[in-house]
Amino acid sequence: MTARPWIIDAVGAATFERLASGLAGSQLQSLLLDVMQARAAARSARELTAQYGRDAFCVPAQVDARAMLAIDAQLLAAAGRFDAIELSPVAPLGACSVVAPTDQNRVLSALRGTEVVSDPTNVLALECAHRLRSDPAMDHHLATSHRVVRAQPAPKLAGYAQHFRLFALASGGIERQDHAFTIAAVALHVDTILAGLDRLAALGCAVVRRRVEILATPARRSLGERLASMLDADLGVLDHPYYSGGLRYRIWVTARDGTQAPLADGGSFDWLHRLASNRRAVFVASGLGSQLIALQFGASAPP
Repeated sequence: MTARPWIIDAVGAATFERLASGLAGSQLQSLLLDVMQARAAARSARELTAQYGRDAFCVPAQVDARAMLAIDAQLLAAAGRFDAIELSPVAPLGACSVVAPTDQNRVLSALRGTEVVSDPTNVLALECAHRLRSDPAMDHHLATSHRVVRAQPAPKLAGYAQHFRLFALASGGIERQDHAFTIAAVALHVDTILAGLDRLAALGCAVVRRRVEILATPARRSLGERLASMLDADLGVLDHPYYSGGLRYRIWVTARDGTQAPLADGGSFDWLHRLASNRRAVFVASGLGSQLIALQFGASAPP
């Protein structure tokens, strides 16, 4: 690993290497805890209030908590075939960057060998791997709603922020003949999210006009055709390396101003067979911008 030049100038290359890889994890943790304790002790109340007012990681979300709870309730009600779980605010360090093509700098790394959750689907993959080891013969379907924090700059658009709430689905299991698990899991996710949007439409949310799009790599073209036929969806070519299982879907919703937004997104990944050390293990995950629904598609959202 290469450090930024100013870091080498400040502490020296040998010190950086020792901090990065020379110390045991427990030793580094103790060192950083003492550093943070000293820095916190030196802070003033004025500094706290100033940071609270300017730091995008700290300011409250621009969403009504009651509206958010109502949306979550409808989405979880639609996910009746999924175990609803409440994730921890933190995950093991590297939960995203180890299995996905995500830079660790996009994640808010924390102390004690953890990071703040930036994508619940990665944590749900860990939970599926844990459950699969205990019961490999069972299909595992999980759902959660989680406030995530992301360190990369947020778009300067209404509804986007450094932290926001996502609704997520995940399915993990052992692949069956003719890719039956993958096909069934993707179809289940799409049907569940559409059912959730139906429930939200009944509450007055502007999520009625939608279309489903299936994207597949050339190697997965036949699976994409099967899914597009099952789901009455458009079919396109997948060229995004993040979807390491070769399949992706998007659910587009037309906003009040006529623009289309990909409100839900999901697909298949190779994360589970890597985490569970089982090449037949399949993982399908989906994310839905539930906070975006409250801000831009809700019954009280501005036109």
